[in-house]
Amino acid sequence: QVQLVESGGGLVQAGGSLRLSCAASGTVPSINTMGWYRQAPGKQRDLVAAVTNGNSTNYADSVKGRFTISRDNAKNTVYLQMNNLKPGDTPVYYCNIRYGWETYWGQGTQVTVSS
Repeated sequence: QVQLVESGGGLVQAGGSLRLSCAASGTVPSINTMGWYRQAPGKQRDLVAAVTNGNSTNYADSVKGRFTISRDNAKNTVYLQMNNLKPGDTPVYYCNIRYGWETYWGQGTQVTVSS
């Protein structure tokens, strides 16, 4: 079992920045992919960015050039630096870890971008 605890969400004006953090605890395999997804009410949960334990990254087109994902393998923690935030970046952000057939989710953290 893996537990994910997110932090760093909040309210920010358009053009501002936020940094999300997600710490994994429990039995965490060294080979895994950690990422961030977001979900607006009534919409599907979509990938924002993901990073492997080897630091290969993948971003949604809508956040490329604005968001940066990184991780600290020693701390089993993944970060999402979000710059130049837009009102469309508003929904709940969920941390995710995947390894083999296993997938775990965090409880979600709300990001609100005011125009």
